[in-house]
Amino acid sequence: MTQARPRVAVADTGSGNLRSVEKALARAGAEVIVTSDPAVIAGADKVVVPGQGQFGAVVAGLDRDGGALRQAVMQAIRAGKPYLGLCLGLQVLFDSSEENPGVAGLGVLPGVVRRFPAHHELKVPHMGWNRATRRPEGAALRSPAAAVPDGTYFYFVHSYFAVPARAEDVALETDHGLTFCAAVARDNVFACQFHPEKSQDAGAALLSAFITV
Repeated sequence: MTQARPRVAVADTGSGNLRSVEKALARAGAEVIVTSDPAVIAGADKVVVPGQGQFGAVVAGLDRDGGALRQAVMQAIRAGKPYLGLCLGLQVLFDSSEENPGVAGLGVLPGVVRRFPAHHELKVPHMGWNRATRRPEGAALRSPAAAVPDGTYFYFVHSYFAVPARAEDVALETDHGLTFCAAVARDNVFACQFHPEKSQDAGAALLSAFITV
């Protein structure tokens, strides 16, 4: 008997390379629907929030129409549905960002998002392949990150990075002038600053782990 593919809703906030994410999740074995309909989010088995551009733009997408999409995503998280955040989908889990002061994130995880410090030796935005290591080990092993070896390279494009208030929420970290959080994990929530849909075999393995757990 063929097992049904999990239904994964990709939240359309108006920001992000949605088609690349959709195709990568489909290759990983999911039935994927890109949607801004809160009812579709509510009916999905798993939820993905991608995002490119600005923190404020993704939050604005969540808050349009009276915040219906924000409420649907939050309800899915509270219900224990697996959540995957990609790039800004990680950053909006936190309270706020220096990119758009005064704009409230989802507040799922305590902490803030900061900009890389400006000095001549540090290229901003950070763009390219970086080696991600597990910290603390327990958080990584309770998440899709367990599917990839410690020290795996992933593809990053960003100018801001999350600073979780709780060290135990950090699943992966990497370096760009300083050590920063590359992925978080807490209960049913996993999110990464890098782009698994652009990270070749390593990204495919991580997405497959999210789909199958």
